[in-house]
Amino acid sequence: MSVLKKIYHLGYAVEDLDVATRFYETHFGVSPSEPEEVEEQGIRAVMFPVGESMIELVEPTRPDSPVGKFIEKRGQGFHHVAFQVEDLRAALRDLKADGVELIDEEPRIGAGGYRMAFLHPQGAFGVLTELVELPKSG
Repeated sequence: MSVLKKIYHLGYAVEDLDVATRFYETHFGVSPSEPEEVEEQGIRAVMFPVGESMIELVEPTRPDSPVGKFIEKRGQGFHHVAFQVEDLRAALRDLKADGVELIDEEPRIGAGGYRMAFLHPQGAFGVLTELVELPKSG
């Protein structure tokens, strides 16, 4: 049985969140969320739905943040893929036991207040991979 439930979002690193948000609003008619700052990660972010998934635009709030370093090194563009999982702690435990390199061995709180963790790109064929656990409903 697959641990991955769906692609939760694709993350794009941008230099100017307001400019990027206007681009998607103007050209694609999307309605993004209100900008949210995640101080721990050094980002401001907005999300907008595309079908059952979302696009996350992330702007660094400081140059030494991971997104700031990414933009300095690679420029704007695709930054990460986020997969929704049912049990984040169990997924991290199993991945670590299988020898997958993790950035986060414990869940932390990301944009939207959801529990999340990153796998190292070196352990995922060059793609920064985020796992997201949504709150249980019911």
